[in-house]
Amino acid sequence: MKTIDKQPWLIHLEQHVDQHLQEAIRFQNMDETQLQTPSPSGGWSISQCLSHLNSYGQYYLPRLKTSVENQREAPASTSFTSSWLGAYLTRITDPKTSTKKFKAVAQHQPTDNVPARQVVAEFIDQQEGMLSLIRKAGRVDVNTGRISVSIFPLLRLSIGEVLQFMVAHNERHVQQAKRLNQ
Repeated sequence: MKTIDKQPWLIHLEQHVDQHLQEAIRFQNMDETQLQTPSPSGGWSISQCLSHLNSYGQYYLPRLKTSVENQREAPASTSFTSSWLGAYLTRITDPKTSTKKFKAVAQHQPTDNVPARQVVAEFIDQQEGMLSLIRKAGRVDVNTGRISVSIFPLLRLSIGEVLQFMVAHNERHVQQAKRLNQ
């Protein structure tokens, strides 16, 4: 796969996460009814979109943190190269490269029993955690640290691939939630 310069790539990821954080702060100022109103087309509500993303964050963020922290002594690479699997997973979730709809797997189905404000607060916390991990990733080799894929644990991705996938996946569903707020 194509090798890219790590620092500009991390800055790009950081900018996206910061945009997601700013959008979540706007969601935080909405009332419960607005957050829980499903899409007129039968799709998810804003809180369901964020609940879905929170489930991925609950899985990946602790694993990312452990992988990044275990890399402290490793020399940081100045480039990032995605495997075919990492590139594929990012490409199919990124709204710029794929408009295909997917049904969420059972373990990542949004929950309705959590108050919408709590869902938004958790998403904000997760985005702040992502920003911290992206900044720390600048000091480690993001091509290492194999992390199991949540829906198929036999497949493993590098730190960089998980960061890239998470940002693309979050972008997809934050855009979906934003469309409900227009």
